[in-house]
Amino acid sequence: MSYTAGILYPGYSAEDDYPALEGLLGAGIRLPLVHTLMREDAHRVDALLDIGSDDVLADGARQLLEHRVQSVIWACTSGSFVFGWQGARDQVEKLQAVTGLPTSSTSFAFVHAAARLGLRRVAVAATYPTDVAAKFVEFLQSADLEVVRLSSRGIITAAEVGTLERAEVLDFAAANDDDHADALLMPDTALHTAAWLGDLEDRLGKPVLTANQVSAWEALRLAGDREAHDGLGTLFRNGTGGERGVSPE
Repeated sequence: MSYTAGILYPGYSAEDDYPALEGLLGAGIRLPLVHTLMREDAHRVDALLDIGSDDVLADGARQLLEHRVQSVIWACTSGSFVFGWQGARDQVEKLQAVTGLPTSSTSFAFVHAAARLGLRRVAVAATYPTDVAAKFVEFLQSADLEVVRLSSRGIITAAEVGTLERAEVLDFAAANDDDHADALLMPDTALHTAAWLGDLEDRLGKPVLTANQVSAWEALRLAGDREAHDGLGTLFRNGTGGERGVSPE
């Protein structure tokens, strides 16, 4: 089977994770990507509300449809959870009205991935400023996930996050895990992680969920892929489960 899962990605920072993931997933998987408008690169609530606004996403979605995709993911965690749980659902529903396809966002991808792995307690290592990271915690709590530790790196721009290299990412993850957490979540799609998913889990000895990883997983889940995939962490080894086209709940 072949699957084409569309990625809407804000601006430019770690978008090269998606061709990397596509290569790791192998033949039959395509992850075409469209860059959405980012008027201001800032992990600040007002800027994030603009990044995730209806007109910006609709414009990107119309371009993505030219790639004959089977599903669409808004690959931006902060540009979805900043709207709150209901606002993020409304965002997805409006985007799905444009695409006519199974559609989701990275924030819901984290929730669905946690459910797939049976996670109950998680640690969060966020690159965002503290006030933005706290909104991600609130989003996870709406899904009955207990956040036992929140760490914030305080980086304002996605561009700067995208410059973090392997050793920095692994050290950041290891320094901010918690023994009581079932898994560590790293919620910024501006953070490169695709090539280091195995390294992250080896370092921590537990599942690690990263934003670009869960975005690709969610997009493929919605496209109908049911296969397990090696080399991309515990999440992909467990497959997607569920049904094709299930919307965020």
